[in-house]
Amino acid sequence: MTLDRLLTHPDLVHLARALRETPGKAVSDDEPTSWAAIALILRMGALREPELLMIKRAEADQDPWSGHVACPGGRREPGDRDLEDTAIRETWEETGIDLRAIGRVLGTLDDVSPRTPMLPPIVIRPFVAGVPSSVETVQSPEVASAFWVPLSALRERASWGLGMVRVRNTHREERTFRHGEHVVWGLTERVLRQLLQRMDSGPQQDA
Repeated sequence: MTLDRLLTHPDLVHLARALRETPGKAVSDDEPTSWAAIALILRMGALREPELLMIKRAEADQDPWSGHVACPGGRREPGDRDLEDTAIRETWEETGIDLRAIGRVLGTLDDVSPRTPMLPPIVIRPFVAGVPSSVETVQSPEVASAFWVPLSALRERASWGLGMVRVRNTHREERTFRHGEHVVWGLTERVLRQLLQRMDSGPQQDA
């Protein structure tokens, strides 16, 4: 199935226009830093509303985001032409979705960085993309599971708030988004807020 049904949905029409008119704020690359990119991938779901792909990362001792619920993505590698190329490559490696072949990148959200010294200093650029409804994910050693979240679930106010999350060997209170058994917090929670702000043209909040 083509992208037509997705891209003509009112939410996606509005989102695509917002991304064209207000591209994401990019951090200056004048100073040396580490860079990464993620992909917020949307498809038309069975209930005829857009859905967002999310993944639960596999447990890995050396990964600071081990076990987190996130969007596909990772660090820029020397062979990547740019950060969009990073997002496309990482999406393919983690989910088997070839955005270059079947998807369309609609634009970027604001660059984000960790707010805690416990995480490595890095700048992450979020790319928003659409894929056909028929897309399938492929199991990857880097990903424990993949699932789709309807936009109506993202818009559910009761799903957003403060919650206790485990950070290494401690627990602390963070802003969270909850969907079923999954808890999203940190960088990914901030990026999801950005997506909703672009989608709904709500008041801009600190990302």
